[in-house]
Amino acid sequence: MLPNTGKLAGCTLFITGASRGIGKAIALKAAKDGANVVIAAKTAQAHPKLPGTIYTAAEEIEAAGGRALPCIVDVRDEKQISDAVEQAVSKFGGIDILVNNASAINLTGTLQTPMKKVDLMLGINLRGTYLTSKLCVPYLLKSKNAHILNLSPPLNLNPIWFKNHTAYTMAKYGMSMCVLGMAEEFRGSIAVNALWPKTAIQTAAMDMLGGTDVANQCRKVDIMADAAYCIFSKPPSYTGNFAIDEDVLRKEGIVDFDTYAVAPGHPLLPDFFLDEDPELITNKMGGEGAPPASKASPEAAGDGPIAETFKIIKGILSPDVVKSTQGVYKFDISGEHPGVWYIDLKNDAGSAGSGEPPVQADVVMSMDSADFVKMFSGNLKPTMAFMSGKLKIKGDMTLAIKMEKMMSLMKAKL
Repeated sequence: MLPNTGKLAGCTLFITGASRGIGKAIALKAAKDGANVVIAAKTAQAHPKLPGTIYTAAEEIEAAGGRALPCIVDVRDEKQISDAVEQAVSKFGGIDILVNNASAINLTGTLQTPMKKVDLMLGINLRGTYLTSKLCVPYLLKSKNAHILNLSPPLNLNPIWFKNHTAYTMAKYGMSMCVLGMAEEFRGSIAVNALWPKTAIQTAAMDMLGGTDVANQCRKVDIMADAAYCIFSKPPSYTGNFAIDEDVLRKEGIVDFDTYAVAPGHPLLPDFFLDEDPELITNKMGGEGAPPASKASPEAAGDGPIAETFKIIKGILSPDVVKSTQGVYKFDISGEHPGVWYIDLKNDAGSAGSGEPPVQADVVMSMDSADFVKMFSGNLKPTMAFMSGKLKIKGDMTLAIKMEKMMSLMKAKL
């Protein structure tokens, strides 16, 4: 963990969405220095599924050594933001740092995304970021160490980050475009940067998207708070950067990242928008809301590419593969050759075939038949299939990663 240095003592941070998650973690990190924090968020009353309110966050901030100002703010409402800014200036004398953290997410395709959801994401992510920045800038210009930090990704025009959730990508990239423009507009006066996690971060939103089982593949919010703290400690000349949390901390000399892991040593899930060779992310993040796969199995008689693929799979089953894998896989195949298939790599010498598995599956994989064949023939890496939304996974993510060994054996047979 990155130690506090006291550099933010007396500074005033205006943080949107600071009642929970990453926003609150950044607030608490700054509070340890004795900073003032404006908690600009909507949650004034406890949500049945999401923890924390602006008032409970304020109590935690003050207990950590800071001063807090809880403000009810919907970043789509100009008057609410304006009122909160005025209250902040009146109470603390100004604003030094703005963190645009508030965000909305809906991972569905164009036809599955209601305009209400599109408007929500654009209103909060893009318009809210722009509007909050606009209203804070006059006061930031008066600060000696002014920062705007948007929690948004590096701009990446790889189509895989658009095709399965165009509206969400547009909304998040809108936040990043604010960085691109405002960094130049206010160069020399305000540092404007973006910060994005290298891996999935455990938050209430992540639990809702991927279920509580995804937690072990995540890092804690502390890594984002520490990275943000590093950025705030830099001069205004550090601007226009699309920073990644781990990269920022490595430059500060941090080498032990297990301290940030929910489950140290467990495989981590990369976040969106980073073109690396990832492991796997959360089980619903590639295409939430897509229609379910067909349950028919017209290839059960042995015709078609899926059936041919399973013939090869049966030929490479062995006690060694079963011993090293210990998982039962179910495949919901859609597209031109729909059906349900299974591979049992947990019992006896293993088995594979059409229909439901003989025992409860540990992992359920859903994908198009063409992509299934590409994946098992070595022409589509499972991790990239998942990241691009071509593959959806439910269940034990570690076992999903182990499936790659089976695919390596498949490739050698073809």
